[in-house]
Amino acid sequence: MTPVDAAVRAAIARHGPLPFDTVMAAALYDPEAGFYTAGGQAGRRGDFLTSPEVGPLFGAVVARAIDAWWGAQGSPEVAVIVEAGAGPGALARSVLAARPACEAALRYVLVETSAAQRARHGEHLRLEDPAVAFAALPDPDAEGPAEVPPGPIVVSAASLPRVPGPCFVVANELLDNLPVGIAERTDEGWSEVLVGVDGGALVEVLGPVDEATAARLGAAAPDAPTGGRVPIPRGADRWLADALPLAGRGGQVLAFDYARPAAEMATASADASDAWLRTYRQHTRGGPPLVDLGTQDITADVPVDLLHPAPDAAATQADWLRRHGIDDLVADARTTWTERASIGDLAAIRARSRVTEAEALLDPDGLGGFLALEWRP
Repeated sequence: MTPVDAAVRAAIARHGPLPFDTVMAAALYDPEAGFYTAGGQAGRRGDFLTSPEVGPLFGAVVARAIDAWWGAQGSPEVAVIVEAGAGPGALARSVLAARPACEAALRYVLVETSAAQRARHGEHLRLEDPAVAFAALPDPDAEGPAEVPPGPIVVSAASLPRVPGPCFVVANELLDNLPVGIAERTDEGWSEVLVGVDGGALVEVLGPVDEATAARLGAAAPDAPTGGRVPIPRGADRWLADALPLAGRGGQVLAFDYARPAAEMATASADASDAWLRTYRQHTRGGPPLVDLGTQDITADVPVDLLHPAPDAAATQADWLRRHGIDDLVADARTTWTERASIGDLAAIRARSRVTEAEALLDPDGLGGFLALEWRP
């Protein structure tokens, strides 16, 4: 029995069956023994790969999007970028390595709840004290011009900061790791899947779902089959409630994740229990989600039409990357490879690697099929 198993069983003994999102939160983020607390992470040496770990190309395109947003704001002296769920910092490193045009204005905040992963931010990035970095932001109420130190200024934080907007908030494969409840369609309507104890094992039990949630589910998946299941994105909704005010008027929230309509998820899960809820450990599929809590990642597809508020725009990752210039970057790389392949120097190797990265990022059956979700407060 893991420490998280023991803690969940104790909570059930005190309070009765728990919503799945409560159990998922403990399994992933328990401050003593959660999966991410104990060192679970993305990366080739970790438990799964995300787009930034494929190589620096993804970050280079995100840097172009940041420049576009900065330019649309009138190229202000300060551009605050907040990366939520920054993990070990792979995306930040590639964004900064791309040398965006807004570099001198850049204040880049890596937000990561896991102390183990935050500890890695300083391995490849020069970090500043958050109090010093945020104090350097211009005061909108101050009289006269303020002296603005040149960027990029990079800080690491455990939670979303409170800074004057507008901000550009980006999250790569964060929403799928935020706790979800589970709703199941029965002959009587929608019920919620709770976690109880039977014979010493954690088991699923059905309980009532509140009327507001039932209405949302009914509107999104009116023809869900009996036995079909849909995630209730409680963690994502709470995160959006914090991220959107942080972005502020003129800001933007951008999230990349595997997402699809709730109705599709309900139909798929009626035939396969792991259709949208999966576990991973060291690049392989893990065991059942209620077994060995805290030792494996738990991830859920994002029900895009159940998010509150709904995104202002949604496109496949491949389409989003193309809209922000990945094809131009790859064309330049192909030219470099053609010119320097016979030499085989570092520039040639990097160029060839960029072409390979693009193939992975644009694959419609893989990362390219993820969705880029955008909110503009």
